[in-house]
Amino acid sequence: MKKWVFSFLIVFLAFISKAQDTSVQSSQNEVLHWHSSVTEAYDLSKASGKPIFAFFTGSDWCGWCHKLQREVFAKPAFVEWADKNVVLLELDFPRRKQLAPEIAQQNNELQQVFRVGGFPTIWMFYLERDEVAKKINISALGSLGYPQAPEPGKEEVSFLATANRILATGKKTSQP
Repeated sequence: MKKWVFSFLIVFLAFISKAQDTSVQSSQNEVLHWHSSVTEAYDLSKASGKPIFAFFTGSDWCGWCHKLQREVFAKPAFVEWADKNVVLLELDFPRRKQLAPEIAQQNNELQQVFRVGGFPTIWMFYLERDEVAKKINISALGSLGYPQAPEPGKEEVSFLATANRILATGKKTSQP
């Protein structure tokens, strides 16, 4: 089990206030609850034992991110899967709207930690606080991007199959 220790994460974890949740409405009137605060996601992850599902997105400019939301996240199968398996965290990088400074800093730091260079990118991971050393350990499970489906309209099937493989193996990656 490989763990990544990033002491600078504790800095922003200590200062992040509870941010409002964002919701995505699915086609079946089911709702996804996306958290924008990693502290809130950590608390829920710790309490539930579920990994964090971090969605790196450009909400106001990324066409592939919008397509992923329509073709995967809005589908009832994903809503049900997410509710049972993960804590949702949206890490937004908008161009036309201003984020709260602490959220923007948090998002930028996690983008650097996971070396995210393109959008959409999803990382699944666990966080653990080391109160004695005042550090955060990140146990990365794996990453996903926009799914390649065998045929149009089957993106959520491909995406969920990959996500389930990541969760089933519980394999930590060598680098976030």
